[in-house]
Order: sequence, then structure tokens, then C-alpha cells
Amino acid sequence: MKRARSYSRVTKQALSILGKLIKAGRLERKLTATELSERAGITRKTLRNIENGEAGSEIGIVFEVAALVGVRLFDFDDRTLAMHNARLEEKLTLLPKSVRHGRQEVDDDF
Repeated sequence: MKRARSYSRVTKQALSILGKLIKAGRLERKLTATELSERAGITRKTLRNIENGEAGSEIGIVFEVAALVGVRLFDFDDRTLAMHNARLEEKLTLLPKSVRHGRQEVDDDF
């Protein structure tokens, strides 16, 4: 049984905006829901959920559908995205691989 999950208002708004952008892109390209869902390799129900801004679809699928209808997810061209990606890779190599909180000594000296 799936556990009910709650999302913040900001997340819900972002999903709604992205869904509307995807639907507008599909309609501008004169694609039916069936055509786009077949092209993306998903069901019409999944596409409907994405366009309605419902949470739960895999992020890779949402990004792929957005790319198919021409929705730019970032405000950069391909070269700038590659530069940002490389910088983030460098930053991640400098940061610790995991976070551990130190154990606090128990002061049991009465």
C-alpha cells in the first residue's frame, strides 16, 4: 500500500507550471496525447498526470516529455549547461562523500 505523501505549496505550484508548459508545448506542436505518450514510451494516463501537475512520475520521464515538446528546463544553452555540470562535478569531488554527525561524549561525572 502506497503511503500518502504531502508536498509543499511551492512544489505543487512548480509541478502545475511544468505540466501546463508541457501541455502547451504539445498543443503548439499539434501532437495528440496518444502521439506524445507513444513517442515518450509512457501511457496516456501518465502523460495526463504530468500535464495535470500531479506528483509521482519519475523525474526522468517528466524531463523527457518536456524535451520532446520543446520545454526548456534550464535557461542555458547546451554549452553553458555542460560548463555548469563540470563545475558541479568539481565541487562534488571536493565535498565529503557523506555526512556524519560526531558522537557527543556523555558527561556522567556526578
